[in-house]
Amino acid sequence: MNGIIEIGRKEKKGTGLIVLHFVLSLTLFFLFWHWFRLINSPVTEKSSYSFDIIVLAGYTAASYFFSRVYNAYLLGYYRTRLLIFAQFLTQFFCAGILYVLINLIWLKLTNPLPLIVLLAVQLGLDFVWCTAANRHFFEINKVRRTILLYRNELDKKRFGSIEGKPIERLYHIEKEYRYTGDDFREIRPLLEGYDAVFVSGLHPNCRNAIADYCKEEGVPGFFLPRIGDMIMRESTHIQSFETPVLYLRRKELPLDYAIIKRAFDIVVSGTALLLLSPVMIITALAIHFYDGGPAFYKQIRLTTDGREFKIYKFRSMRVDAEKDGVARLSTGDKDDRITPVGRFVRKVRLDELPQLLNILRGDMSIVGPRPERPEIAQQIYESLPEFRLRLQVKAGLTGYAQIYGRYNTGPYEKLIFDLLYISDMGLITDLMLIFATVSILFLAESTAGVEVGQTTAIDWTNSPDQIN
Repeated sequence: MNGIIEIGRKEKKGTGLIVLHFVLSLTLFFLFWHWFRLINSPVTEKSSYSFDIIVLAGYTAASYFFSRVYNAYLLGYYRTRLLIFAQFLTQFFCAGILYVLINLIWLKLTNPLPLIVLLAVQLGLDFVWCTAANRHFFEINKVRRTILLYRNELDKKRFGSIEGKPIERLYHIEKEYRYTGDDFREIRPLLEGYDAVFVSGLHPNCRNAIADYCKEEGVPGFFLPRIGDMIMRESTHIQSFETPVLYLRRKELPLDYAIIKRAFDIVVSGTALLLLSPVMIITALAIHFYDGGPAFYKQIRLTTDGREFKIYKFRSMRVDAEKDGVARLSTGDKDDRITPVGRFVRKVRLDELPQLLNILRGDMSIVGPRPERPEIAQQIYESLPEFRLRLQVKAGLTGYAQIYGRYNTGPYEKLIFDLLYISDMGLITDLMLIFATVSILFLAESTAGVEVGQTTAIDWTNSPDQIN
C-alpha cells in the first residue's frame, strides 16, 4: 500500500498493546544492560546511574527510529511473520549499534553474550506479541465493505490486487465501478452503504469531492497519487502575498545538505568497499571461472540532468545476453540468459556492489532514483515525458522505488516513488532508507522480472495522468 494517500481513516490501532510491547522491550533491555555492565564496564562506572540513564534514553530513541523504519508496529497490514522480522531488525540494529558505541567509549572489546541472549529473549517476546496483537487487531476492526472507483483498466491495474494480503481482512472490495465523468453528484449515491472507498485515476474535480466526502463522513479513503500530487509536495508557502501562494521550482539541494550528503557517500562507499572486498573478490572469481567471461560489465546509465555515465555491476548473464543490440530487462527466473552463478548473485544483490565505485567517483549517491538506461528512458519519455523529473537529483543505489517497488514496477509508479523521495529528501530520510534497504535483501519478490516478451517495464501506451 506504499504511495497511497489515505484520508478519513478511523481504525482502532491496538495502541495499548503497542505501548505494552515497547515498554516490555525497554524493560528487558535495561535488565540485560545491568548484566552487560556487570561483566564488562570499568570499575569506575560500575554504579554510574547517570550513564545508565543516557544509555536507556539512547536505546529508546533508537528503538523508536528503527521501529518507524521497518514499520514494526504496522498491525493489520503486515503478516505476522513480517511483523516479527521487522521487530527483530529493530532490536538487532539497536543492540548492534549500542555494542559498537560501548566498545568505542570503553576502548576495549567487550563480551557480547548478554546482548545475544537479549536478542533471543526479545525474539520470543516478539513472536508472542506479534501473533496476539495481529489477531487482536482484526478482532477489534470489523471488515469494511469497500467500493473501488476507477477511470480505466490501467487505473484499476495500478491499484493492484489485495487478494491474499492482510489488508483484505480489513477492506473487502464488494463493488468495482468505472467512471469517466467529472460530476461527483452522479456517483454520490453509489457510496452509500460502503465503509471505505478506493479511488484510482478519476477526474480531479470528482476525486477532490470524494476526498471531502471521506473527511465529512469519516469514511476511510485510499487514493492513488498522481504526478501532480507529488510535484506539489515540493512547494513551499510564500508569506509575501495577501492570499496563500505555493512557490515551486526545480529541486536544488541546500548547500549544507549537499556537502553532508557527498561526504556521507564517500565515507560509506569507501568503508563498504574495504569491508566487502573479500566478498567482491570471491564473487568476481566465481563469475569468471564459470564461463571464462569478464566478472564485471559496464553499461551507460543516466544521472543528474540526463548526464550519462558508465555503471559497474557484476555480470549475471551470458556474455552475449544482448547480442542483437536490443536493450531489454530481465524476466527473472524465466530468463535463460542468467547463468547459475548469476542467479545466486542477483538473488542476494551482490551484483549491485560494484556500484560503490560509481558512488565514490560521484556518478551516483547512496540514496536517489535508480539510474535508467538511455534507450529505455527514451521509450518511456514518449509515453510519459514527466519521467525526466527524476533527473533533478543524482541517481542512487537505493531509494523508495528500489525498496518499496520491484524490478518490474512500471515507470509511472517508479516516478511516483522518486518524486516522493525528492520532496522528502533530507539526512533523516536518507538514513531511514539505507536501513530499510536491509529488509528487501530477504524478499525474493522484489527481484521479480518483467513478462516474457517485454523489453522494458512499460506495459501501457498512455500516461495515467491523461484525462480521457
